[in-house]
Amino acid sequence: MAKDKIQLLIPDEIVMNKIYFIRGQKVMLDNDLAELYEVETRRLNEQVKRNIDRFPEDFMFRLTKQEFENLTRWSKNYPDTMKKYC
Repeated sequence: MAKDKIQLLIPDEIVMNKIYFIRGQKVMLDNDLAELYEVETRRLNEQVKRNIDRFPEDFMFRLTKQEFENLTRWSKNYPDTMKKYC
């Protein structure tokens, strides 16, 4: 395997730590996806909007204010927890 490709592999633990359960679904936040792809969150969202027809209808949704507050509170209290609930 080429040296370049080895650097692109992301350990499972890193991805698992970025998965949240919200509305009964496993989800990743846009800023976490952007970090994994090494792009700005703004650019990731622009590209998704520009290519929305390439994604399933339920690919993304906006958190409610309460969901965001719960997620923020949980993340501060349990930063090293693999499973995060909202």
